[in-house]
Order: sequence, then C-alpha cells, then structure tokens
Amino acid sequence: MVSLTKTGPEALAELNSRILICERCPRLRMHSEEMALRKRRAYQDHEYWGRPVPSFGDPLARVLILGLAPGAHGSNRTGRPFTGDGSGNFLYPILYEAGFASQPHSVSRTDGMQLLDAWISAVVRCAPPDNKPLPAEIANCSSYLDEEIVALERLRVVVCLGKIAFDGYVAHLIRRGHLSRRRDLQFAHGAEFEPVSKRFLIATYHPSLQNTNTGKLTSAMFLKIFQRARELASF
Repeated sequence: MVSLTKTGPEALAELNSRILICERCPRLRMHSEEMALRKRRAYQDHEYWGRPVPSFGDPLARVLILGLAPGAHGSNRTGRPFTGDGSGNFLYPILYEAGFASQPHSVSRTDGMQLLDAWISAVVRCAPPDNKPLPAEIANCSSYLDEEIVALERLRVVVCLGKIAFDGYVAHLIRRGHLSRRRDLQFAHGAEFEPVSKRFLIATYHPSLQNTNTGKLTSAMFLKIFQRARELASF
C-alpha cells in the first residue's frame, strides 16, 4: 500500500509516473488506445498520447481543479488535461483572466503553458467511452486522488467541474474520515461549502460543449467561480 503521508512536488511527480503506466481498467485502456489509432479526421497527422493522462500544474498550488476524465480527442491526444478540445478552449482563457494560467490558449504539452497556484486533475485518468466511466473505474482511480490531495500540501480550495467530479471529491472526504456522510453537500453550480479538512469546496457546471454552447455555462459564470476560488485561497 502506498503511503498517504508523502507531500510536495516530489510526491506529485512520483504519483504522475505511476499513473502513466496504470493498467487498472482494461476497458478504459482499450478505448484510449483505440481512439489513438482511429483518430479524428482533423487530427490524422497527430501522434495521439493514448495513455493515462497525468495531472498538471503548480505543485505548490492552493487551488485544485478537479474534472471528470480525459477527452478521447483532447487530453487523450495531447497528454495534458483540458488541452486540445472544446472544454479546454473554454477553461484556459478563464484561468488566464483569473490569474491562474500563463497564457490563454492550451494546444499541446510543449506550448509553454504554466499554471500559477493551480493544479488540474480528474477523478478518472483515462478516456472513457461516451465520457461515462463506470463506478468501478472511478473507484479504481480513487486512491490516486487520495494521494494527490495529501501531496498538495498548500491546498485550500477544490473546484469541482461537474457532478461526477463533485461526487468523487465527496467520496474522498468520506474515505479519509473527514465526512461521515454527504449531509448537505449537494451539487449545484456556484455552490460553496465551508472548509472540510481545512479546504473549501466550490461546485460548477463542467465546461463541456453541451453546457457552453447552450449557454448553461457562460464565460461570466465560470470566471466568477475562479475569482471566488482565488479569494478563498487567500483566507
């Protein structure tokens, strides 16, 4: 069993190295590899990542941004969270405006993007079919999330992108003994919860095209979430 007492940049780097070679979910590994071979027409000349996607950001971050899983032709292609797809095209300009990113556009692992006081992760590290991981697959990844949160030694705020990420973080709190049951922790966009285990929790709609193209999630709504995260991180 991996120790849950390791903290800091070295612990996060070591965790990412294990995530890269993870084979816990055969269905997800098969799908990620299949998408890397099939490719989308627009990316026929791209070499897909096709592996579990490691987390990305500032290892001394006070804000954790927790998503669902890599997109088949986004992170599964580029190898970096929210890079190369519509969700990332919506997220990173907001992070830049809120002061969490060094540039507004994220297109590849080599584009020079740096996160400032933020760390991006997901409850599932491989691209799932139809963006719908099975409960067992979320459970298989849960120990990685537990380690990661412990290793982020300055963490003050967790921003959950969508209900599955929100449920994944609440499950973490229960596993770690910080919460006995869900109580009043119910997902809603903009919902904010007082510190549990010394960390604030903010919920937001996921920046999927389904939400952003329909106006369910606007840039103004999303920016407000990250401006609030910065305020809470300073408390």
